[in-house]
This record gives sequence, structure tokens and C-alpha cells, in this order.
Amino acid sequence: MFRSFLVEQSDPERFYTDVANDTITLITRHEPLEGRTVLDVGAGQEQFGRRFVDRGARYVAVDIERESLSPGPGNGAVVGRGEDLPFPDAFADIVMSNNVMEHVTTPEVLADEMLRVAKPGGLVFISYTIWASPWGGHETSPWHLLGGDYARRRYERKNGRPPKNRFGETMHAATASRMLSWAKAQEGAELLEAAPRYHPDWADPILKVPGLREVLSWNLMLVLRRT
Repeated sequence: MFRSFLVEQSDPERFYTDVANDTITLITRHEPLEGRTVLDVGAGQEQFGRRFVDRGARYVAVDIERESLSPGPGNGAVVGRGEDLPFPDAFADIVMSNNVMEHVTTPEVLADEMLRVAKPGGLVFISYTIWASPWGGHETSPWHLLGGDYARRRYERKNGRPPKNRFGETMHAATASRMLSWAKAQEGAELLEAAPRYHPDWADPILKVPGLREVLSWNLMLVLRRT
């Protein structure tokens, strides 16, 4: 996954296919895909739709930008905000978001909406990049560690164009602690798994150490089941 992350912009087919396959592996630890409705919040890449449908799921993508939605033949796509999802309560068996929380200012609101549209007994899968990690600034890394505005200006000077992920606009300083606190406080959901996504299982205790988890976890994964 780390090698794929490095070619996100130069080889998106490889990157998104790898992320889709990895997401399927992580979700099916807890829930099968056959016959399930999967709602993908803030995505819609064709690779995700293709792989989830291959596994027998009904795939529906939602994103705020119409041009970002290309879920592929036979899949659903809806324009909408993650913080105000245009779906009824208990709509989907599995609700997921990959690398979205760092792009919104109120990740708890988005997560609340994901829980709302999940069916009782359904799964909520959240994965996002931690700001203080070495790759928290995405393509502006590691200079974001000296400040998001500085990293953005440096990238623009070097490349002659602004970065895709612009600090303060399309990317924000997401923390592990913030969403871990949200997940543990939910009375209507059980936290099944919390882990640094791209690390081996033995690295899971990192999340128990405040401060250290912000630097070393890189990408936080949360899996909850709505009760």
C-alpha cells in the first residue's frame, strides 16, 4: 500500500485498485459483500465500483463533485455532501469512506451521517490520513510538518501549479485522537476495530499512546457496527 500511495497521481489505476482490494479485505473480516448494499462516501472511482460489484455487492457512490463520480457500468452515483447524505435512515448494509475525513472541517458530522444511513447490524468503515504523520500533507509532504501554508506555497513554487490537496481549503489537519474519541463515545454503535491501517497487526498498540499515534499511525482505520 505504501508503494501504491507514492504513485497516487501518476498511476491512479494502480493506486485505486490496490486501495479497493485492501478495503475489501478489511471489510470482509467483519461482513460479507455478497448481496450487500455498499455506500461509498466521498469516492466513486471506477476501480472501487468494479471490484465491489465483482464481489457481489450493490455499489453506490456519493461525492460533492459530479466530475469525481465514475463508478462504472451498473453502479449508482449520487451528487451530495457527506455531512448531509441524501439517503434515508438505514439505507445501506456497509457505509465506507476512504481518505475523506482529512478533507472536511467537521469529520464527526460526516461520521454521524454514515452511522445514520447504516442499517442496524450494518458496518461503518472509516479510513483517513493523519496530518502529523510523514505523509499527512499528501503531495506536499513532508514539508507540511513545517506548516500547511508553507508546504502549499513551496509546492506551487516548485511545480508551477497549486497542489490538488490545498491546506485550509481541500485538506485539513486531521488527528487520530479526534475520531477515536468520536468512535468510543457512540452509544448506537460498537467499535469493532481501530488500527493503523498500513502497519502490521503488532503495531496496533501505537493507538493507545497519545502523541505517538499522531506521528506513527499514518492512516487510521475504524470499523464500527451499528447496534
